[in-house]
Amino acid sequence: MQPRKKHLVDTALTLFNQHGYHATGIDLILAQSKVSKATLYKHFRSKEELILAALKQRNEQVLEMIKSKLEEAITTNTPQELVIFDALNEWFNSETFFGCNFINASAEYADSDHPIHIYAAQHKQRVVELVSTTLSLKDKLKADQIGLLVEGAIVMAHTRGIKNAALMAKEMARLILDAND
Repeated sequence: MQPRKKHLVDTALTLFNQHGYHATGIDLILAQSKVSKATLYKHFRSKEELILAALKQRNEQVLEMIKSKLEEAITTNTPQELVIFDALNEWFNSETFFGCNFINASAEYADSDHPIHIYAAQHKQRVVELVSTTLSLKDKLKADQIGLLVEGAIVMAHTRGIKNAALMAKEMARLILDAND
């Protein structure tokens, strides 16, 4: 990605995290990024296109973070099964936790046919597939149950401020994975 374009996406993502998608206007993004309107529209035809670019970047970051944690578990001989919850716990307790970009985007763009809503749903499916593949879960129900625990932990940490929600979900996931084995 070109440096100016990446700078715009980084700035927009930070502002979307802090203020939301609808509440963050183009003028604020331009002021914070110190980029001209012409440069913005050279890279993005609309604010929605910029939002999608920010979500795509965040998608890559999230998936890379999960993969990194899984690889770290392999090299340290730590069981991989529940490492996603440890990663979530770190995130929830960091200064960069503003809730989930994809949950927030799908709420603000609630029409299930809207491209932003569709992309948010696709991201959530990718996370479930990554966890399922990593854990070699052939049981789709168990994969979806783990996905539900991930999403529930995110919402609980964000909306209720329960920062140990991931650790609570980890214990529930352990029960799911151990069931019927």
